Parts: sequence; structure tokens; C-alpha cells
Amino acid sequence: MTKRSPISRAWARRLFWLAAGGFILLNAVAFFHARAMLFFVAGGARTPKIEQLTPAQKIRVILTGVRIPKPDNFRSPAEEGLAFTTNILRAPGRPDLEAWRIPRENPRGTVALFHGYADCKASLVPVARALHDLGYEVWMLDFHGSGGSGGNSTSLGWNEADDVKHFVDFFQTQNVPRPLVLYGFSMGGAAILRAVADLGVRPDGVVIVSTFDTMLGAVKARFRSMGLPAFPAAQCLTFWGGVQQGMNAFANNPADFAARVKCPVLWMHGSADVRAPLAQGSNVFARLAGPKRMVVFEGAGHESLIRLDPVKWRAEISVWLDGLQAAR
Repeated sequence: MTKRSPISRAWARRLFWLAAGGFILLNAVAFFHARAMLFFVAGGARTPKIEQLTPAQKIRVILTGVRIPKPDNFRSPAEEGLAFTTNILRAPGRPDLEAWRIPRENPRGTVALFHGYADCKASLVPVARALHDLGYEVWMLDFHGSGGSGGNSTSLGWNEADDVKHFVDFFQTQNVPRPLVLYGFSMGGAAILRAVADLGVRPDGVVIVSTFDTMLGAVKARFRSMGLPAFPAAQCLTFWGGVQQGMNAFANNPADFAARVKCPVLWMHGSADVRAPLAQGSNVFARLAGPKRMVVFEGAGHESLIRLDPVKWRAEISVWLDGLQAAR
């Protein structure tokens, strides 16, 4: 029987402790990165989008994490000539939620708008203007942690689904006109899909724009956009993000929610989206259980599609809404 030399045993111990130290360091970095991404700070400058960073800036972000101030409502519907009211939704044990209501004389129905990650309802004012012009009453919500709502954190759609339900329960007590349509961009779309699939929200139709298929997939896409390997950092980041938000982040999967969404869905997505690649959106779309239509905006990234191509956006949503009206 061959005996292992003391030198071999020493190197084995060194390699073990080196691997253990690397694993601990990776998880420590993932923990602080997850916290930086999920908890907004008060004021100051925001780290630019990953796609806009130089190689040196990307290295600095890898070492220190991103800095994201709590999103602020930088504009209001009044800038589009729209009269609106501000509503505060309160519930025990929950942050207050701020919503804008844009009434419409003789409305054809109601559309509720839900914003994306690290953003606020002000980003959807152009959408509100267009939908109001099409004859709809519009409601706009700040998720908890954003804009005029309380709190300072986000869960990328999971807990925001509870905000969707709370909001829909509230404005249905206001006797809003039907049909009721929920419109969500990115994280807002993920929140809508979970609210419909798991929380008993029953809209007449849903519009989803540029939403990811799985939480892990969304995190991996961020690493790829930085030119970095996703494994195993993406898994660590997803795990610690879930721990900090009190949820299983690996279950935050719109592709799974979609199989339980049976209402009509209009899906819009950019062909050049690197944050939520078109393949991810197509994966969710394929699993939707009800009537559905997908519209691809060629060359569009993870951005406002109405700003990129207002003519196409208005034409597509107008035809879809007309079809929803005809089916009632």
C-alpha cells in the first residue's frame, strides 16, 4: 500500500482551505451585491447601466456593488395635459402605496400600469397619455420602495405581486369601468403574472412588456451583459437576494406563473433586449394558457417601446384592445 507523502497532504490541506476561502468570499460578495441591488439608498447619483460602463468601471462595480437611489417621480401626468388625483393605499403591516388616477369621461374601460425594477410610475406617463387618448381611464402605481410609496426595497416581482393584488382590490371598490386591463413593464409584468396565477387577481386582459422568464435567468443575463461568466455567481446572488427578501428567489419564475394565466395577453418585446432577452420572453409567452399575441420590436432593447416606435406601439395595442372589447 502506497503511503501519501507529508508534502501531498500539506498541499491537499492548502487546496481545501483555498477553495473554502474562495467559496466564503464569493458568498460574501454575492450577499452585499444582492443587498445593493434590492435596497435603495437615499439620494445621490445612480450607477450607470451596465451596458454604459467602461471596463474599469465594471471592475469597480464588481468590487463595490451598484448604488441605486430610491426612484423618484420626476414627472407627472400634468406634463402631458392630463388631470389626475393622488391616492394613498394603506393596509396594516404594509408600506403605504401611492397611486395616480387619470379619469376619463365615458371611458371604454380601465388600464392599470405597473413599472419596472428601480423605476417608478412616472416612467409610464407616455403610456398613460396614449391609453387615455384611446378612451381609457388609467391608474398608475408605485410599488413599495419606489416613488411616493413607502419602504426602500424591491424583490423583483415576487412581493410586488402582493402590491398588484392590494391595488386591484382597492380600485375595484372605486367602481372602475370594465374591461380591466393590467399593463406591466419588466418587473411589473412579472408581478402581474404572479398576482393572476397565485393571488386570485382576475383582470379581463393583460399587457406584458419585456419580462424575464426566471429570476435566475434574469441574473445570468446581467452577468452576460458585463461579459462575465454567470456560474456560480448568479446562483449565489439569487440565493442571497431571496434570503434578504424572505422568499425563495429561485421560484420567482414568470414562465411557471404563465401556465396558470388564462385571460387574454398581449406580449411586447424588443429583439435586442439584453436584460430580458427575447428568448426568455418567448419562453414565457409559449406557456401562457389563454388567448395570446406576441409583437416583437426589431432592434429594441430593454427600454420604453412606445418611445422607440410610437406608431407601431399605438397600432398594436389599439387593435388588441378593440378585440378585447368585441369579445365581451
